[in-house]
Amino acid sequence: MIDERLLKSEEKAIFSLRSLYKKYGYLPYKMSKFEEYEIYIRNKDFLVSDRIITFNDTNGKLMALKPDVTLSIIKNGEDIPGYKQKLYYNENVYRVSDSTHNYKEIMQAGLECIGDVDLYDVYEAAYLAAKSLSLISDSFVLEISHVGILSEVLDEICSDEAFKKKAIGFISEKNAHDLAALCREYGIDGENTDILTSFITVYGDRDKVLENLKSICSSCKGDNAKSALIEFKELSEMLKKSSMSDRIIYDFSVVNDMNYYNGIVFKGFVDGICEGILAGGRYDKLVQKMGRKSGAVGFALYLDLLEQLNASKPDCDVDVLLIYDEQDGKARVAEKVNKIIADGKTVSAQKKEPPRLRYKELVRMDSGEEKI
Repeated sequence: MIDERLLKSEEKAIFSLRSLYKKYGYLPYKMSKFEEYEIYIRNKDFLVSDRIITFNDTNGKLMALKPDVTLSIIKNGEDIPGYKQKLYYNENVYRVSDSTHNYKEIMQAGLECIGDVDLYDVYEAAYLAAKSLSLISDSFVLEISHVGILSEVLDEICSDEAFKKKAIGFISEKNAHDLAALCREYGIDGENTDILTSFITVYGDRDKVLENLKSICSSCKGDNAKSALIEFKELSEMLKKSSMSDRIIYDFSVVNDMNYYNGIVFKGFVDGICEGILAGGRYDKLVQKMGRKSGAVGFALYLDLLEQLNASKPDCDVDVLLIYDEQDGKARVAEKVNKIIADGKTVSAQKKEPPRLRYKELVRMDSGEEKI
């Protein structure tokens, strides 16, 4: 049996998450530490960072230490009508850290469902995202949005790509002031400006958000926003029956890259960590860009951020420091060490006291006699 005191926070999380995903039929996925560089450079906008560690293989091919797992799963899968490939993973990825701005090996966990995906699979991914957060902390929130609704509204208000990109940025920042200024700059009328800024204020309780979205979607000329609203409502009804319902809110500041995501998207937060620890959603566009016809939904957990939850160091390195000398019988030292461990304590057997070792209890074995 593993002593949980010896595991890091991210290692504890991995064991719990693995058990959770297996219950829902997700199979483990393993990959090499590196992939061909081309797969990443062609999809660099999808990556958290486009700064990638590269090297030349023995055959001259340019390789990269993997900064992402999802791209590898898509690349190595196949489209089979009616079939869904359901995978989970925990892999180390290599990317620039936001905090240190240096390259870092990061433990990442997540799951992907690729194939004949429907609303049930989106619900399952959202529920498992919330459940994953609950295994890390009792204090968490999962925020869900629908880029299909926002995308159609933006397309009808202004076709300028520069405008849409800036507007999405301001919405994700909840920056109503600069969004309104942007609308004035592009000559957007007051009614449409109000519609766009409403995406910033429309968040929280799912039923209230859906009620506010009715008028927005009904004003759209196309049917995509109306269909997306129906999907959004159906998802909410399914989530109401889950034990995670009160921790899942709708928030349109969750705007993942619209070049890859095409439907429901989400982000997860836990108390004590200053940034999102989970991100995902439906990403059919990414799968199709890579030459496949399947739908896809999934998410990733950034387990390196769990370090922020346990910033304080433990009070001691070991419970017992056992000091012995050359005259002590080594068999007796081994016997004493095993006895201490059998009592449920940790022990370090040393000939001298290490200068920086922290311990609760000191035991000396001098000339065969034990003294404290």
